[in-house]
Amino acid sequence: MTNPSGEPADPATRALRELVDELGSCITALDRARERAVDLLRQREAGTTWLDIVGGESRPLVVEQISTVLGTLSTAGHAWRREQAAALQAEDVSINRIAALFGVTRQRISTLLRGPGTTPAD
Repeated sequence: MTNPSGEPADPATRALRELVDELGSCITALDRARERAVDLLRQREAGTTWLDIVGGESRPLVVEQISTVLGTLSTAGHAWRREQAAALQAEDVSINRIAALFGVTRQRISTLLRGPGTTPAD
């Protein structure tokens, strides 16, 4: 990937682009899950038993769709946060300052920066 000037994007920018893409996919998946949940609610309000509703629901179930979205967001969000912290560190921002910016402890940032693809912070 390149930035508008045609240069390769830095890892934090790539992670942010990936997060934006994943957010779009998750929004689409959640819209589908919401539509199905509304349909299930209509069935229940029409007097259908829970056994018939759950037994008749096609896969993936609404709850499975939501779990998938949450997992996707967790993974993409973590990658973005890790790359963002590394980018700040590369700009000589202290671990203490990064922790304050992120609202977490210094230890959490140190652990984050030791993740895959980064060098130890301490």
